[in-house]
Amino acid sequence: MTTTPQTPTAQLSTPHPASHDPAAGARRSRARAGGSPGATNPARQVLVTGILVVVALYFLVPVYWVIVAASKSSSDLFATPGFLFSGQVQLWQNIQQVFTAGDGIFGRWLLNSVLYAGVGALIATYLAAAGGYALAKYAFRGRDTIFGVILGGVLVPGTATALPLFLLFSSLGLANTYWAVLLPSLVSPFGLFLCQVYARTTIDDGLLEAARLDGAGELRIFHTVGLRILTPALVTVFLFQLVGIWNNYFLPLVMLSDEKLYPVTLGLQNWNSQVSRLPEFYELTTAGVLVSIIPLAIAMIILQRFWRGGLTEGSIK
Repeated sequence: MTTTPQTPTAQLSTPHPASHDPAAGARRSRARAGGSPGATNPARQVLVTGILVVVALYFLVPVYWVIVAASKSSSDLFATPGFLFSGQVQLWQNIQQVFTAGDGIFGRWLLNSVLYAGVGALIATYLAAAGGYALAKYAFRGRDTIFGVILGGVLVPGTATALPLFLLFSSLGLANTYWAVLLPSLVSPFGLFLCQVYARTTIDDGLLEAARLDGAGELRIFHTVGLRILTPALVTVFLFQLVGIWNNYFLPLVMLSDEKLYPVTLGLQNWNSQVSRLPEFYELTTAGVLVSIIPLAIAMIILQRFWRGGLTEGSIK
């Protein structure tokens, strides 16, 4: 009778599954280093939080100062600390004076800014979407040259074109009219560039071919398919144009001489230039600045959800 040699227990034992698992090895390495998969570095978290707080203060402190200054009289504006409210808060009275001064000219300036910025940003966004879509999805001779010219237009500052535009519009009889400010606002080289890049990466060619096979025309495909996919980019372009046109000061200064055509930025500067002889214009200017930023804040609050959605689109499958 033969006996089978006994195999040592260590040789019969099955290796632990994690011993050959790279992920498990990485987890053990992190554990030895004192970290875990879901843990964050406290020092890095404090640093990032501190940077965000500084950036938030950089943007919010001027707004807070405007609110405080708009609630003071001209005497309190210089007799009290700039970041503290005075004993007599007259914010509502100052806002009422803003809309009643000069036979309500501020309301006219505000409507002019809504016209210039709202209509200009809307049309500029549509034209940028159409041009970007065409450059991204249609192959034609000279496409790269056109795109290069557009990139060159992004590099040209608006102040450099203000004087040539004034000479051109003067020869056409359009200076000192609404068109003098509105027409230059309809072109956005940066918006067209952004829409071209976004359309090239997000609009699938197979989707367009399927729409063509269903009998849809090119304009219908653009309006029903292209614009819907381009929505996040369109919101970004619209916000950039809205803020840029609303805050534009130099172009209206060159183009306009009639006070009734002024946007709110030029009108407030006109009031501010009179504070040396009429101190009550301090109240009008500070309260007018506060009122002028309210439409931009409302637009940002309403549209930021589309903007945030566009920034995160494609990050989660």
